[in-house]
Amino acid sequence: MKHEQNIDCGGGYLKLLPAGLDQSKFNGDSEYNIMFGPDICGATKKVHVIFNYKGKNHLINKEIPCESDALAHLYTLVVKPDNTYKVSIDGQEKQTGSLKEDWDMLPPKQINDPKASKPSDWDDRAKIDDPSDKKPEGWDAIPAQIRDASASKPDDWDDELDGEWEAPLIDNPEYKGEWKAKQIDNPAYKGAWVHPKIDNPDYVDDNTLGQYKSHKFVGIEIWQVKSGTLFDDFYVGDSEEEAKTRADKWQLKAKAEKEAKEKSEEADRAKAEAEAKAKGDSAGGSDDHGDHDHDHDHENDVELRDEL
Repeated sequence: MKHEQNIDCGGGYLKLLPAGLDQSKFNGDSEYNIMFGPDICGATKKVHVIFNYKGKNHLINKEIPCESDALAHLYTLVVKPDNTYKVSIDGQEKQTGSLKEDWDMLPPKQINDPKASKPSDWDDRAKIDDPSDKKPEGWDAIPAQIRDASASKPDDWDDELDGEWEAPLIDNPEYKGEWKAKQIDNPAYKGAWVHPKIDNPDYVDDNTLGQYKSHKFVGIEIWQVKSGTLFDDFYVGDSEEEAKTRADKWQLKAKAEKEAKEKSEEADRAKAEAEAKAKGDSAGGSDDHGDHDHDHDHENDVELRDEL
């Protein structure tokens, strides 16, 4: 994938779709098996990996950083029969793990016991107010704001038109805020209450996650603010070795592209520097010409004085 437009917001995804799709009606709502690719928008720069399981789409719950420059990058997703996966970018592993743990396709093995609840006498406050700490007398009598004693009524103030003048309010330097008792350790503290767990009766294990009856079509879904993303060099198969062989060949193209881009950028910089220097020399030349004329006039003056 290559974001030639210097993408700032948008996604570009590869989809594997099952047999039965009417390609003429393919759209973002078409049922798919797997959706894979980078999502970029502002500070969000991550790879989406989504599996369809029992009619529902499930997004990976781990963060996988993606690339956002204007170069081509190779995104690889490997899904294995043992319910493990691996995501790589340009041949470098970025994330790996278990389909059972890193997606919410299966219900949790354990749930909170619905029959259990926190006892009414369970005290989970680590700190409490010190009962011996008392609010000082007169604390609440100190206002938060007071009239500005340094203010005076403007000369153009008209009591009949403007009403009775009052000095503006300012923060009271004597105000100490709302009084709060000192905190002490709670002698009755029992710690945080932990809800007891029980085995989830709805849990059913499944060792066929990521496996589908058919992968018939490859589709591309693009949602972007600025267009310009390119896709090429697709491989969908069951051989990591062949995928790596193809990736190694692609790396050669990617290296050549990067070197060509760096060379082009260097040439552009050199050209810009040369043009800036030429412009500066041209401006300097004009000044030298003026100085030369001045010196010439000075020489004529000297010759004239000598003749006189």
